[in-house]
Amino acid sequence: MTTMPRLDDTALSAAAAEDGFSGLVSLDVPGHEPVTRAFGYAERAFQVPHSRSTRYALASGGKTFTALAVLRLVEQGRLRLDEPVRGVLGEDLPLVDDAVTPLHLLSHTSGIGDYLDESAGWEIDDYVLPVPVHTLVDAEAFLPVLDGYPQAFAPGERFAYCNGGYVVLALVVERRSGQGYQRFVEEEVCGRAGLTSTGFLRSDELPADAARGYLDATGLRTNVLHLPVLGNGDGGIVSTAPDLHRFWGALLQGRIVGPALLELLTTPRHDVPDEGLRHAAGLWLHATAPLLVMEGCDAGVSFRSTHDPATGATLSVLGNTSTGAWPVIGELVDLLVAAG
Repeated sequence: MTTMPRLDDTALSAAAAEDGFSGLVSLDVPGHEPVTRAFGYAERAFQVPHSRSTRYALASGGKTFTALAVLRLVEQGRLRLDEPVRGVLGEDLPLVDDAVTPLHLLSHTSGIGDYLDESAGWEIDDYVLPVPVHTLVDAEAFLPVLDGYPQAFAPGERFAYCNGGYVVLALVVERRSGQGYQRFVEEEVCGRAGLTSTGFLRSDELPADAARGYLDATGLRTNVLHLPVLGNGDGGIVSTAPDLHRFWGALLQGRIVGPALLELLTTPRHDVPDEGLRHAAGLWLHATAPLLVMEGCDAGVSFRSTHDPATGATLSVLGNTSTGAWPVIGELVDLLVAAG
């Protein structure tokens, strides 16, 4: 039986207090009962507590689901990782270099101009989208948002995190599959993994079991006017702590994609010191240890899930505020390393 890592509740509570963490910490280890610690409320106005069944937005954690959707198209023979995406874009987004491939986009080496450049100095609660958020329901709707950003560098030259690249990948998914991006992900990724509580929810009609995303540690203002009404290629899928643990197991068991593409997804390609992580092709990796990582940060969302393939242990921090989870993530960052 795998040894159960121990949460230091005193240190965890101190980290949670640093920036008013609201959310759930979940430690799932095979052979042991899950351990959870909850802070704050999933719905503040009615003081609804967090629980293991609460659904949380994952922000950029959804990029891994986009990557897997792309890899499913590859397995189905409907896409090649080395083909220029220009063949899919046609005359749309003419500033995207003709040499850009899906693999460039997956590995953040495409060099395309980013509609949501995270180095541009905007604040997490700024209204950054140039079109009404209720119009952004599919990848095609993002075309006017993505257009007009010049290529920043030659494809393959270097790593530069790019949100827009993953929306382009969602557009590729829609056009090559003939289905909406969200439906394809739910069927070909979530369905194959057996995830029953993971998918896409409209932010303006959240069900009772979904955490509202709050802009700060104490107020009632939510993120509904700050993000696309429906998650897309660069983020916005929702999930639960149990589903995240289930996802990692299904991924490593080859139930979503086969061994060759799983290796591509999980093999480190770039050190990213600013993030304290390494990146593969749609998946983050611990800076030094063989741990798999998904993370995301957005208005009303702060999230990381870490998985140890050797032990099957999953540690997830699911926050429904913009920044509150980061001190908690920092406190727990090496918990599975020490356990391993």
